[in-house]
Amino acid sequence: MKVNRRLVILVGSVVLLDTLFYAALAPLLPSLSSEFGLNKGGAGLLVGIYPIGTFLGALPAGWATARYGPRPTVLVSLVVMAAAALVFAFGNTIELLYLGRLLQGLAGAASWTAGLAWLAQGTSVERRGEALGFGIGAGVVGAQLGPVLGSVAHLIGRGPAFAGTAVAAAVIAAFAVRTPEPHVESGTTNASPISLLRNGRYLFALMIFVIPSMAFGVIEVLVPLRLNELGSSAELIGLIFFLAGTVEAIVSPVVGRLSDSVGVLRIVRIGMFLAAVLLVSLYFPTTVLVLAFALVLCSAAIGMLWVPAGKLVSLAAERLDVDQGWAFAFQNSTWSLSIGAGATLGGALAAFGGDLLAYGAAGALCAVVGLVMFGRRPAAAVSSDP
Repeated sequence: MKVNRRLVILVGSVVLLDTLFYAALAPLLPSLSSEFGLNKGGAGLLVGIYPIGTFLGALPAGWATARYGPRPTVLVSLVVMAAAALVFAFGNTIELLYLGRLLQGLAGAASWTAGLAWLAQGTSVERRGEALGFGIGAGVVGAQLGPVLGSVAHLIGRGPAFAGTAVAAAVIAAFAVRTPEPHVESGTTNASPISLLRNGRYLFALMIFVIPSMAFGVIEVLVPLRLNELGSSAELIGLIFFLAGTVEAIVSPVVGRLSDSVGVLRIVRIGMFLAAVLLVSLYFPTTVLVLAFALVLCSAAIGMLWVPAGKLVSLAAERLDVDQGWAFAFQNSTWSLSIGAGATLGGALAAFGGDLLAYGAAGALCAVVGLVMFGRRPAAAVSSDP
């Protein structure tokens, strides 16, 4: 079965728009912190409130996807996404900016849950890793373009820069209306979603999301602030995150193909240990160039982990006859809690004991998980590895 290109383009466009808005904050964070008097804890909250919204919206999005189908859920997500963009574009208080980020998190929960479920339902098992790789890769492209949008917003103002994303949401919605949903045979998704939380394979997949998500939350708070301390402009910060995202976007589909052929364990083990080392390395650079290089490498290592985990999530749900919407809803809940905790706790740890404490804690978690995975072969991945 071939990959449905139209569906890949649609889902990719939806998640790209979501991550575009989400990642636009990085180059704006120093100026917003100055404008609204935010310390590292407050900056961490501005980053972390998006995944809080994702957590709040994930399970309702899973229910809506299972009850009404992925297409209506995607359309609703695009409406909320447009509203969030307008709030953030024209908000003149920190409370409104928090609200805009929260709404965007709610929209992101629905777009990723329904979008990935739509993609999984429309792709055979043999090509699912590849399809998810392209979908997640598109999200990474949005993450790399987000800092560019943030840099543009820094130059011309938040209003005109972010209002454009509302127009983009309308265009994508028109495309979604014309895209048919895949046929799902009756009786294949009758199991309770709670069965996922009792399944070792599924819980293993969620574990893969937790640690790198927390690490990414730490990065999103500390790296932009450190680059600013080293003399980087908002535009240069945006460019650096753009380059890091480019590498991660290239890694995702490649890893997706590898997960279809060699299995997930080899990929995840290497990614965990690389992330552990590279996270700590982010503390030491004293020049913009070296820090940028370290960020690119660290982003690539973290990028190795998303697609294998997503494939395991989808396969576990399929084996248990649970709707894919629920599978990705629980995944998004896990991601949102983890990245929110990483951003908030990372900022708090850095404020309390310095950046090395925050990076060291994130790196240690990656190393521990990597060691556990080397020590035994988890039942969660046995059937997916050759």
